[in-house]
Amino acid sequence: MRPLPVIVGFGGFNAAGRASFHHSYRRTIYDSLSSEAKQVTVGSLAALMGLAKVKNNRCVKLDGSKISEKEYSELEKKVLEGTLVRKLSQDHFDSGAVSQTVSIPSEGARLVLDKSKLPTDLPEGWKLIEENNDSVILEICSDLGIKSRQRYALAVQSAGQLPNGFKPGDLYKSRFHPKGLQLAIAASSDAIKSIGIGWEDIKQLLHPDQIAVYSASAMAQLDGHGTGGMLQARLKGKRVSSKQLPLGLNTMPADFINAYVLGNIGTTGANAGACATFLYNLRMAVEDIQEGRRKVVIVGNAEAPLEPEVIEGYAAMSALATDSALKKIDGSEIPDHRRASRPFGDNCGFTLGESGQYFVLMDDSLAIELGAKIYSGILPVFINADGFKKSISAPGPGNYITLAKAVAAAKAIFGSKIVCNRSFIQAHGSSTPQNRVTESHIFDTVAKAFGITDWPVTAVKAFVGHSLAPASADQLSNTLGVMEHEILPGIKTINSIAEDVFEGRLSIALKDTDIKGRAQIGFLNSKGFGGNNATGTVIAPKLAESMLKKRHGDKVFSQYQKRKEKVEAQSADYDSKCLGGEFEPIYHFGENLIEEKDISINETEIQLRGATKNIPLIFENTYKDMF
Repeated sequence: MRPLPVIVGFGGFNAAGRASFHHSYRRTIYDSLSSEAKQVTVGSLAALMGLAKVKNNRCVKLDGSKISEKEYSELEKKVLEGTLVRKLSQDHFDSGAVSQTVSIPSEGARLVLDKSKLPTDLPEGWKLIEENNDSVILEICSDLGIKSRQRYALAVQSAGQLPNGFKPGDLYKSRFHPKGLQLAIAASSDAIKSIGIGWEDIKQLLHPDQIAVYSASAMAQLDGHGTGGMLQARLKGKRVSSKQLPLGLNTMPADFINAYVLGNIGTTGANAGACATFLYNLRMAVEDIQEGRRKVVIVGNAEAPLEPEVIEGYAAMSALATDSALKKIDGSEIPDHRRASRPFGDNCGFTLGESGQYFVLMDDSLAIELGAKIYSGILPVFINADGFKKSISAPGPGNYITLAKAVAAAKAIFGSKIVCNRSFIQAHGSSTPQNRVTESHIFDTVAKAFGITDWPVTAVKAFVGHSLAPASADQLSNTLGVMEHEILPGIKTINSIAEDVFEGRLSIALKDTDIKGRAQIGFLNSKGFGGNNATGTVIAPKLAESMLKKRHGDKVFSQYQKRKEKVEAQSADYDSKCLGGEFEPIYHFGENLIEEKDISINETEIQLRGATKNIPLIFENTYKDMF
């Protein structure tokens, strides 16, 4: 009997707000919400932005007093304008005045010097041209290496940014932490607290080896506190700090969660797969649980790539949507920064975003035992490379293989009818001209092979941009919302599908679409530079629960539902505190350290202080046929 990995908690932060309890998802379908749901969504974002909070499903001022209709209207406008993809805020840097050091050519230049300042021996490459009573004229025949600072505007001025005013580093003692690691702390804490079961209570049932954390960043930590600061230090006349190199490693999100959030001494890892990094880590989590190696896995990613150097790096590849290209597409003198990311429409490049997204996976038996709320079940994640390539960004056959495998695997479990009629796609949808053609062709080809028509497609990057490592985690978070509310977010940044998109068997949503009954299976598709292709499959909570009821029986499942009521109440209490502006990330620095004296080992087990269950040392000889 193979365990089914289920999601029992999730959380994080991106340009659409806080992920837990589907708040960021609701921002992407804001126009389709009821007036009450809009109030909560505005309030959830306002709490992050330090503008207001939520009490009894209504927006109130920070002091708890009522907000007038006029004040609410102004708040709503401010909140909506301060979220999703938009013009780069000066909270990051001044994108209109980026500093650059330039060389000034000096060869052939002439200098006028006072005779008294003339050296006895002229430097090599200097030539005396003219001599007057009090001065001399010198010609410089070599380059002196003169440097000067200048400022210029970036060609790219739009990005998917965290809500205005929200700074994850302000939520805990984050001194010297790069922003990506601040997001890892805040986002993983949000996910863990959303479970509604205390982490210590979960640990009591497990030995340490049954817990794992998988997390990475694709670009590492490139701000001043990480690798970026280390590489720039000498150029800026500063000293390299002792923290910049270690905190800049792309493995550090997992390390921070282990060391400061969970105190995990089980398994840890960081798998990097460019823009598909989250799904690469999710595969490790899923396989760990399926094979019985772990009972609980925290998996996710955090990335804060909104740095001038990163933006210019991707822009140099012609990969990003520049202001000039946006104006050209729209035939306008003013770039539409809010509509910069345009999956499957007439587009000109992707839009960078920042995000941290985490998910708590359990094996189904432990979830049943604890009464954990199930947000989804996770099927195998498929990864395939592209083979020989002519460039790192050129697509290849790998993504055809991953999507076809994912659909075939789902068909084997649920049958052709459910896959054909009750599934949808969360597309990579990077918003590049090449992606809109190649990815739509993949979808159309696979749909034809399996007899699928009108296959619903959405792309969350239209709202939050491309966050690199967490990009497919943004997809999963949004997909969980689709399964809960059964509304597929429309790609509202485009007016029509581009002519070269293969949409014959697809239904690419341009407006929010009611897909009741069809939101049972979600395919997450991701493509990364270098040939990193991955497709994951998630199933709706009702479908997952029906499977668990069949496996565990009516009696056990009924007892589970009773336990779940208490857990859901505790979970709702956490959400209520967040809506009230109480954000308290889990952060334990230098606490409960395990020292040498706290470790006891014999030939059958390892005992650690604080762990209720010991780590077994009894192994089966899996190679006995070779002896």
